[in-house]
Formats: sequence, structure tokens, C-alpha cells
Amino acid sequence: MSLIITEECINCDVCEPECPNKAIYQGLDIYEINPLLCTECVGHFDEPQCQIVCPVDCIIIDTEKNENKTQLLEKYHKIWKK
Repeated sequence: MSLIITEECINCDVCEPECPNKAIYQGLDIYEINPLLCTECVGHFDEPQCQIVCPVDCIIIDTEKNENKTQLLEKYHKIWKK
């Protein structure tokens, strides 16, 4: 599953630079996450870095996009061509 940012986002700018896949970007009103690039940091870290730094806990798992760890790792390899 990829992550999503909820409406509770306060645009504090701390999540975007933490994303190793550059999946986080400034949307019209709040930050957003590109699900094609989000691997929940699989391949880079043990846990999603954006969730760790978010001061309002507004980054959650997108339950509409079911991906297991194997699929996330495959996405990581595709993104990074490893």
C-alpha cells in the first residue's frame, strides 16, 4: 500500500525532503503522495520516514491501494532500476 496525506496536513514542509523516492509534493491545498512512487520507504528504511517526522500524524496507509512488502520492494527496484 502506498501512503496518503489527510486533510489534517498543516503544510509544515518536513515530509517532502524525507521521501527517498521523491513521492511527496505540494498539492493545491496540502502535500500529496504519488502512489506510483511511494514504497513506504521499503528498500530504503525499515519504516516510512515521512510518518516519523510528521508532527500531526496525518500520513496514513491508503487502504484502497493494497500492496504487500514484496510488491513494494518490486516497485522500489523498478524506480531505482536495481
